[in-house]
Amino acid sequence: MAQLSILVVDDDPALRSAVSRALRSLDCRVDEAPNGTRALRAVAASPPDLLITDLIMPDGDGVELITAVKRAHPSVRILAISGRRELGSVNLLQMSALVGADATLAKPFSPEELLAKVAELLGSGSGREPH
Repeated sequence: MAQLSILVVDDDPALRSAVSRALRSLDCRVDEAPNGTRALRAVAASPPDLLITDLIMPDGDGVELITAVKRAHPSVRILAISGRRELGSVNLLQMSALVGADATLAKPFSPEELLAKVAELLGSGSGREPH
């Protein structure tokens, strides 16, 4: 079975690195992108099994990224993460689910919460289990 691939998109390098470190414990291939623009290029070159994206970023926000990825690659599972729950009267995590995110996770989250959510996403609907 091919190794699962995950793309982590966040403009905070420390958070991106911490998330990637936690995910590597699942024996997955983990790639990183600092913004939505770079993430779209990475997805076009090689769609991941799972995309984990922040919602508020410069150079292409997460909502635009989720919409574009789901349109081009509907089988890619998407986990939206955000430390900012609302933008005006809009709940960002709920909005991300409406545009195609398969699951959401509010920052801050523990490595255990992240890994449980990833296992849930990759174990259901993908036919593939992380190992």
